[in-house]
Amino acid sequence: MSSEIIDEVVASVRRFVREEVVPAETEIEEKDSIPDRIRVAAADMGLFGFAIPEIYGGLGLSMSEEARLVFELGYTTPSFRSMFGTNNGIAGHVLLEGATEEQKKAYLPKIASGEWVASFALTEEGAGSDPAGLATTARRDGDDWVINGSKRYITNAPNADVFMVFARSEEGSSGGRGISTFMVERGTPGLRVAPKDPKMGQAGAWTADVYFDDLRVSADTLIGGPAGEGRGYATAMKCLAHGRIHIAALCVGMSQRLVDESVAYASQRVQGGKVIGEHQLIQGLLADSVTDLHASRALVKEVAAAFDDGSDRRIGPSTAKYFASEAVGRIADRAVQIHGGSGYMRGVPVERFYRDARLFRIYEGTSQIQQLVIARNVLRDAR
Repeated sequence: MSSEIIDEVVASVRRFVREEVVPAETEIEEKDSIPDRIRVAAADMGLFGFAIPEIYGGLGLSMSEEARLVFELGYTTPSFRSMFGTNNGIAGHVLLEGATEEQKKAYLPKIASGEWVASFALTEEGAGSDPAGLATTARRDGDDWVINGSKRYITNAPNADVFMVFARSEEGSSGGRGISTFMVERGTPGLRVAPKDPKMGQAGAWTADVYFDDLRVSADTLIGGPAGEGRGYATAMKCLAHGRIHIAALCVGMSQRLVDESVAYASQRVQGGKVIGEHQLIQGLLADSVTDLHASRALVKEVAAAFDDGSDRRIGPSTAKYFASEAVGRIADRAVQIHGGSGYMRGVPVERFYRDARLFRIYEGTSQIQQLVIARNVLRDAR
């Protein structure tokens, strides 16, 4: 995509976020739902498929271009981005990374247009940040596969039209071996979605447990066809590498919003006869937050460029996700501190973002998993 077009796309999303979504944040929080008008507008803007190649109906953004776009999406409630983030991210990339060309042509246009909302069904009770421990099984039965098991905390599950389901297809396998991915449409007999989870934050972004009880799917739902059998773990790792940069960019967007809220409040709130921004201790908090913001943005840009040219798709994504998610937590904490008592009150943006930001250190691989990924890779390279 030309630089002029991407500039126009980013600018239009920036306007939409700040003029339409930000004013709706209280409504989204109170109703725990994204208004239909915003959902329709997002689909019309192509946001359900910005990371999907144009040949399949998407915008075809590179990782660097996507990061720029997500910086803008992160400026508001993260549930807005979550509405279509999985289509572009880990669910859509299951098809991009592992599907046959026939499967891509059949399914990706529905995901890119927003006709389908997709879910990435990997996490389980005993398999979260480390997917190698998953216990959901898929066994052959004639020309079909029969899936049994359950998934936990699956984003968009309550309103998903299709699930990318990871299951252990090789009996007796362990670790990352013998895992395959299946595309399961809503309404398939044996599929049950539990009521949505009550969460600390990120209202409007729904998650739920998903259950498979002798769910039968045809062989053509195996992602990658016969050659895809047993390759699910490798596909998941590729999807998560992309997703970690995406989440890091989202954290940058929220960090920018928190810094803006903090600066605005410190410039207006009067205490002891002068605005609190004149106090050096408040200035110290602001300086630390601005520094964290700049460092996060620079790291994401560098990592995204390396992802695009193929020079680093292992260590960089984890460093970006680790640093940016930890940084936004620090920035959110300082924002509440700068706001004082008002920062602890419901209805104040920084209070809501404080709760919303906490999840970033957990999903797409916890901070501790990122530490392991980074350390193991640099040690492997040294050997």
